Amino acid sequence: MLTLYHAPRSRSTRIVWLLEELGAECEIVYVDIPRMDGSGGPDPRNPHPDKKVPALVHDGALVTESVAIMLYLTDLFPKAGIGRPVGDPERGAYLTWLAYYAGVIEPVVHFHYFGLADNEALRRTFRGKPELDRRIADALAAHAYLVGDRFSGADIMVASLAQYARDMLPKGDVVDAYIERCTARPALAKAMAKDARPADGA
Repeated sequence: MLTLYHAPRSRSTRIVWLLEELGAECEIVYVDIPRMDGSGGPDPRNPHPDKKVPALVHDGALVTESVAIMLYLTDLFPKAGIGRPVGDPERGAYLTWLAYYAGVIEPVVHFHYFGLADNEALRRTFRGKPELDRRIADALAAHAYLVGDRFSGADIMVASLAQYARDMLPKGDVVDAYIERCTARPALAKAMAKDARPADGA
């Protein structure tokens, strides 16, 4: 039994997308979260220790953090082909992009948006937006997707950034085409239909 604790228009939206890609049956529990504009607040129903989303419960086991959930679910449903199972020659690249997303992409994008990009200590530790853009653009110049020529959970993580703001990702036709390929997937359309709680008209 899978249960996803989800807040509309948040980081958990990409996990709804993932579930549609996997064809996984999952109960979605819609919860409130504190929002950047001051609205919302912690929801006592949410099992996440920080009351954030996403939070996944599988047969009583709690998994939090987007990348951990991405890896957990793609390993749980290997036949869907969205992950790269142990023994797959692309497993290393898949794990690398998931870790790079959590450890570099998210911090660097936030530093850029919140005016911290010029902090030399942060740049030395996490790299800067130019380095980040180059790495993504180079990968997509070599292949259709981040992990070779097949769509993966790493693409869900990265392409989901463009749903919030296109300039979170590198400029250029190659990246534009990549975003279009990812966001045209039928599973994303199905996920967006489930993103809002039913009372909101979804």
